Amino acid sequence: MRLYAALGTTAVAAATGVVLLMPEASAATGGVTGYATQNGGTTGGAGGQTVQASSGTAIHAALCNRASSSTPIIIQVSGTINHGNTTKVSGSSCNTAADKIELKEISNVTIVGVGGGAVFDQLGIHIRDSSNIIIQNVTVRNVKKSGSPTSNGGDAIGMESTVRNVWVDHVTLEASGGESEGFDGLFDMKDNTQYVTLSYSILRNSGRGGLIGSSESDTSNGYVTFHHNLYENIDSRTPLLRGGIAHIYNNYYVSLNESGINSRAGARAKVDNNYFRNSKDVLGTFYTDAKGYWQTSGNILDNVTWSASSSENNPAGPGMASTTTVSVPYPYSLDGASCVPGIVGQTAGANKGLQVSTGNCSVTAGPATTRPATSAPVTTRAATSAPATTRPPTTTAGATTGAPSGTNLSIGAGADGSSKADGTSYGNVKDGNISTYWSPSGSTGQISIKWGSATAVARINIRLAAGSGTITSWRVLNADTGAVLTSGNSNGGVISFSRTSLKKVTFEITGASGTPRVGEFETYAS
Repeated sequence: MRLYAALGTTAVAAATGVVLLMPEASAATGGVTGYATQNGGTTGGAGGQTVQASSGTAIHAALCNRASSSTPIIIQVSGTINHGNTTKVSGSSCNTAADKIELKEISNVTIVGVGGGAVFDQLGIHIRDSSNIIIQNVTVRNVKKSGSPTSNGGDAIGMESTVRNVWVDHVTLEASGGESEGFDGLFDMKDNTQYVTLSYSILRNSGRGGLIGSSESDTSNGYVTFHHNLYENIDSRTPLLRGGIAHIYNNYYVSLNESGINSRAGARAKVDNNYFRNSKDVLGTFYTDAKGYWQTSGNILDNVTWSASSSENNPAGPGMASTTTVSVPYPYSLDGASCVPGIVGQTAGANKGLQVSTGNCSVTAGPATTRPATSAPVTTRAATSAPATTRPPTTTAGATTGAPSGTNLSIGAGADGSSKADGTSYGNVKDGNISTYWSPSGSTGQISIKWGSATAVARINIRLAAGSGTITSWRVLNADTGAVLTSGNSNGGVISFSRTSLKKVTFEITGASGTPRVGEFETYAS
């Protein structure tokens, strides 16, 4: 069998951090739905060589040393990819840059996170003049267009200039603010980008979720499907659609602060069975007199407010009546909107085990993303099997009972607390990521999960992040009334109490050795 010959010698591979494996099927080759199934379909690097990379330079080397720019390749990525380990690599089959992951003038590529996860830190992914691309199971965070360092015009994932057939799946895209803090869009498409699906992903903490079309005259984009995604704490653009067609179904929107789905310049959006919560102006034409259109069905509005109509604002609410009809050319299954918060909470984002909805309000496990145990590396680097990308165990030291089952009610809820240590955030305890956390400013403090309406809770699971101090005593409070639901002295873990209907539950740390790091504050109905 011909190996990835153009990568050259063992010395080259070792220098770039690339490990070559025997050909295998990618975890991402099956399961795509939506518009990415059209125009010939989206298969990424299926059937091609599999390469492992732990740096941006290694990713570029894998692209540049293919036999041609269209030779299929699957790049399994692990670790943190940043400016420090990403350089330009030259070759006949690529066109790369040092300040971003550049997928330019290429085709038939899969980038998939494996092992303990892949994080693109302050480094965006740029797709230009390319086709048949899959990006799966990665986190892209804090990409800036101003300040330092800058990357990809401030977009976490950006596509432009004749891009076709892209599937982005089970990714986490996040910023730490809006344009004034140096960030731009999380998921942008412009200048003739078509046949794209974004599925089972998290987009959060950004001024701009994403756009389709960079201006009112850039209407050559479209045929984009958004399904089973979580949009949380976004000011606007979920997405902004200029021209073209978008199918938007089974997404969970929480805390859209200014506006949500913005259909304008003749765009048409099919908006089915989504759940909108604690948000403003979730659908309409905003900030322009160039109207767009929508077809709506089965959506749930939970504490949604609406602006008055004006010459440049045409909100769809409160009735959300359809203004057009949109037909889609592919089959799909709809979860009921009432199930969407739970389904999205279990499935969306990186490192969730690639779980997907069955289409009837239940979840099935996705494919494993680890390399096969039989894969043999070509270099002298040791061959080790990477662990699965499933979510970390739900138990921690000091657990008081077995791991809870059911939906984690904290996903999509709000969070607040007492003073927090520098660099930590209340929202980190409900993002599904054990590596991000909240810490009190000292050794004691409070962290709370809150909902817009009364929610029944009977168990919480306090999962501590690595490096946490030891919690020696705590209380669980009904923050609505101040009542103590239970107390104890374990170091986090699963805590049970009488099922209580409340809008806010508080975990109060009353004693600790060192500074606690609460990675996840999970809540369950039973």
